[in-house]
Amino acid sequence: MNRHRLPPGHRSHIEHSLLPWFRNHARSMPWRDHRTPYTIWVSETMLQQTRVETVIPYFQRWMRAFPTVEALAEADQEQVLKLWEGLGYYARARNLHDGARQVVAEFSGELPQDPRKLLSIKGIGPYTLAAIMSLAFAEPYAVLDGNVERVLTRLCAIDEDIRKSVVKDKLRRLAKRLLADHPPGEFNEAVMELGATICTPSSPQCGSCPLRTICRAGKSGTPQIYPYKSKKAPIPTIQVGAGVVWKSADTFLVARRNQKEMLGGLWEFPGGKLEEGETIPECIQRELEEELGIQVEVGPELMTVRHTYSHFHLRMAVHHCRWLGDPPRAIDCADFRWVTLADCRKLPFSRADLKVLVELGEICQ
Repeated sequence: MNRHRLPPGHRSHIEHSLLPWFRNHARSMPWRDHRTPYTIWVSETMLQQTRVETVIPYFQRWMRAFPTVEALAEADQEQVLKLWEGLGYYARARNLHDGARQVVAEFSGELPQDPRKLLSIKGIGPYTLAAIMSLAFAEPYAVLDGNVERVLTRLCAIDEDIRKSVVKDKLRRLAKRLLADHPPGEFNEAVMELGATICTPSSPQCGSCPLRTICRAGKSGTPQIYPYKSKKAPIPTIQVGAGVVWKSADTFLVARRNQKEMLGGLWEFPGGKLEEGETIPECIQRELEEELGIQVEVGPELMTVRHTYSHFHLRMAVHHCRWLGDPPRAIDCADFRWVTLADCRKLPFSRADLKVLVELGEICQ
């Protein structure tokens, strides 16, 4: 990749074309209306692997509930996860919550400007560090997200696999060189905005691009072939059995996932992975005994939930179950509750389990 250099005149084009374009075309976003280190931290965490249109209502609800670092630190985790419900990648919410408590305890409620101290905060990595340092403190840190990678690989016609760490490192250096002598926050947002709205993955609008006269991929006529990514391995499908364990006509059992598990802290219909040679009813009976120490009689299927996570497809067969009377115990879960549908409105669930609640709501109407 040493042969890839920034196009001649890039500094002039950024100053006289890209930055003016951004000032005139920047989308309206609530976190741009009132910038603080905290709002930048929250918004950039939410925006990781999530579209702006999806994030906006979540951000607005979050800031109403937790307008300051101190307000977030004082909240309980269940409230935090409920506000995050449906946004996915729930470790982000747990890390924000833990990080806020750390900021209050160690930094008197103020995000520090020292990059080493920022990196010590739970959930803040290189990308979030660069966003906070550039947008909040006007320090020359270049961000590198998917949008920036796409703009850079097209601008320089980089035909190497961006999944490789060595290539990402070189892209970071290119981004830092592009940033030189420009307002860091505005530059970072301009490049990200360009990638999100003009230099899009499949149908780039090259005729409207402020960098079109220096973009090597645009001049080639095939900008959509960049960036080059090696193929991922096929995503496996995991079969799960889960039970709606009824205590009465309107009361059923839910369990809270252990903190260190995927979706930690969320509530769910208890169950687990199907083992080799098991039927779904056998799986549900075994999992409920291991998880909660209860015996159930597995009844008819309620529904099959299909959902895709970043690294696997989920197929969850959900069955009605009759509780046989042993009191539940939190053996392999963080907690359990007997609840009604109304109770569930206050508890955070994953998207897969929310589909089950919707189905139960239809049945109970």
